[in-house]
Amino acid sequence: MMRPMKLAGSELVFGKGCLEYIKSVPAKKALIVIGGKSMERSGILQKVESYFSQAGAQTKVFSGVEPDPCFATVKRGAEMMKAFEPDMIVALGGGSVMDAAKTMWVYYEHPELTTLDEVLTAKPFPKLRGKARFMCIPSTSGTASEVSRSVVISDDETGMKHGLGNMEMMPDIAVCDPEVTATMPPHITAETGMDALTHAVEALASKRANYLSDILAHAAVIDIVNNLPKAYQNGNDMDAREKMLNASMTAGLAFTNVSLGIVHSMAHTLGGYFHVAHGLADAILLPYIIEFNSADPTAKAVYDNMARDLGGGDLCEIIRDLNRKVGIPACVKEVVPDEAAYMAKVSEMAPVALADGCTKTNPIIPTVEQFVELFKKVYSA
Repeated sequence: MMRPMKLAGSELVFGKGCLEYIKSVPAKKALIVIGGKSMERSGILQKVESYFSQAGAQTKVFSGVEPDPCFATVKRGAEMMKAFEPDMIVALGGGSVMDAAKTMWVYYEHPELTTLDEVLTAKPFPKLRGKARFMCIPSTSGTASEVSRSVVISDDETGMKHGLGNMEMMPDIAVCDPEVTATMPPHITAETGMDALTHAVEALASKRANYLSDILAHAAVIDIVNNLPKAYQNGNDMDAREKMLNASMTAGLAFTNVSLGIVHSMAHTLGGYFHVAHGLADAILLPYIIEFNSADPTAKAVYDNMARDLGGGDLCEIIRDLNRKVGIPACVKEVVPDEAAYMAKVSEMAPVALADGCTKTNPIIPTVEQFVELFKKVYSA
């Protein structure tokens, strides 16, 4: 059942069948950004185009956004936008598609910008919505970019990931229909689901955690732990798909307000250096970082309370058990088998993780030396 909500000027629609909400959205031209062919094969792209057509809008599709989207892709999309002149930009896909489309939006609105660094360092951040509004239709239950102000874009030359967050990039409309997520294969269901769980757990322990974020993150943890194995085992379980999509969105609302922690700092770094998928890196790292953060009494109390509410005594073990159920490796070595190459980069990765924007809200701020030890510890179980 469709459940529309208004949140601080944004429209948030969720529930089975809510894709039809598009028919009520005013637009003259909608440019739809997608990744590969999955949205087309499933018929979702055609359905989205049909709903816009029924609303009186012309549509055009930009395809080919890759995992860990690079700046060159962003520029190509922005050039198409400049030619088509949409008044609605639609990101239909997972986190990479949503991040790329948000960044394309910035360059479409501001054609005077030509480099990635100009946006990364812009103060103040460029104003948006002069030409178009922005809609997200997520196809995964994990990144929560549909309710987030953040993007991650890779440098064309180095492949390093650059994170950027500003409230200007908050989507105007989020349409969260579980039917769109039914195309996810099991390993993507697992990895994106664990990304969502990491968002919730890190929001709970964040230095900025508050009454409202705690309510949202707590509910998300419970629903993800209970429903991710069901969605992983049976992708057509639409009740589990809906609960996962709602929990991902809820965790996103929490972390957008209170930020994250060093699971994300280290996952961003691992992704940049060794191209480990983000959700997979989060899933592997999360129990190790809970152990590290438990040296802080406040964080330990948060973790212990969460474990109790999940019916267990140790949050690390609950998460490790969940990882086993959904096929997640126990350590980094299983996804980066070249130990010599990995260890050669540890001293270089440590300061990068320390400088990541997520580090400052972690319960404990590690030193460079502690990051070195953490990168070594997570390598082998």
